[in-house]
Amino acid sequence: MMRALFAGVSGLRNHQTRMDVIGNNIANVNTVGFKGQRVTFKEAFFQMLAGASRSQQDLGGLNPMQIGTGVNLGSIDTLFTQGSLETTGQPLDLAIQGSALFVLGDGSRQYYTRAGDFQLDADGRMVSPSSGYVVQGILADSAGNLSTTAAIGDIRIQLGQRSAAQQTSTVTLLGNLDDGAAVGDTHSMGITVYDPAGGSHQLRMLFTKTGAGAWSWTATLDGTAVPATTPGTVTFNPDGTLASFTYPDGGAALSLTTAGGTTFDVAVDAGTVGGIDGLAGFANASNAVVSAQDGYQAGDLVNISVDARGVITGYFSNGVTRSLAQIALATFSNPGGLVRNGANNYSESSNSGAAVIGFAGGTTSSTLTPGTLEASNVDISQEFTDMIIAQRGYQANARVISTADEMLNELVNLRRG
Repeated sequence: MMRALFAGVSGLRNHQTRMDVIGNNIANVNTVGFKGQRVTFKEAFFQMLAGASRSQQDLGGLNPMQIGTGVNLGSIDTLFTQGSLETTGQPLDLAIQGSALFVLGDGSRQYYTRAGDFQLDADGRMVSPSSGYVVQGILADSAGNLSTTAAIGDIRIQLGQRSAAQQTSTVTLLGNLDDGAAVGDTHSMGITVYDPAGGSHQLRMLFTKTGAGAWSWTATLDGTAVPATTPGTVTFNPDGTLASFTYPDGGAALSLTTAGGTTFDVAVDAGTVGGIDGLAGFANASNAVVSAQDGYQAGDLVNISVDARGVITGYFSNGVTRSLAQIALATFSNPGGLVRNGANNYSESSNSGAAVIGFAGGTTSSTLTPGTLEASNVDISQEFTDMIIAQRGYQANARVISTADEMLNELVNLRRG
């Protein structure tokens, strides 16, 4: 009877633990990135009453006789099944599809989480608001290049950071110069170009018909003629394709000087010789334009976005778009072995394996969904079912204790009689 009492007590204690886990699961049914747990039991030590014996002559063998002493906890497992995705529309809300986790840091060690509700703090660091830990990844260089072999560190993105000016180095011409135009007819085109400091200037090019399939051209900058002894030329083949293009004075580029004395060279891309991908000389009205240039003023970072690879792209006020950083992800050979640290964070253990750092869509198969969050993977209907089972198990073990107590009471009363 004492064994029954102890077995019943162990049943009560362990079913209470199961209820504790169920209660925690239900409490976190709306916690972002929460991973539910389950409890398993294992039988406790068995007391041997009689050992097994082999058969002997005319007698058969006997099985061992053992009495169990109750139940123990087998495990409390964290279930890393995928939670559903909920759209939020917030650019820094990220959900992982796959087995990876986000990497966070506090300056001395790394943590891992599935909760992707990130934000920027006053210093531009991308942080988890529940803990203040900083999201880890790699930063791009000034040209926007990312090296996935670089060591990961804090992601810091300061809104208002500057994008340096870029001088115009090439202007592109596109369109037709009328082959049927009379000698002396002109066609003008222009575009805004930028000096090395990002100052804007109006460049205009004037084309003048000089003969069959031949034009000359000159340029002005901010209304002032670009000095030249001889103009540049453009010639076309009889079929309208480009035959040649030269600069004023036979130079290798168009040399421009601002009113402030700044000099810079601009190449003119008139298209492929023998082609019509730039200037063409057909018998149609002239419509050629300066279609593009590659310079821009200095600008400020005004907005950011994150794509499915975790690349953070910055949008600057001067129209420049550049990669700023890429968010790192971690995978584990046994994610169930991670230690829960609270605030939706985990840390490595000796049984989780070391973190393998990678990036979405590249070194890890997991991908990111921007503007969404991963909901808790707790199935509330399953938790209610488990709660009923745990309650019945608790009641049954309580009945074992009360019955054993009654039997002991009868025995005591028998001795008194």
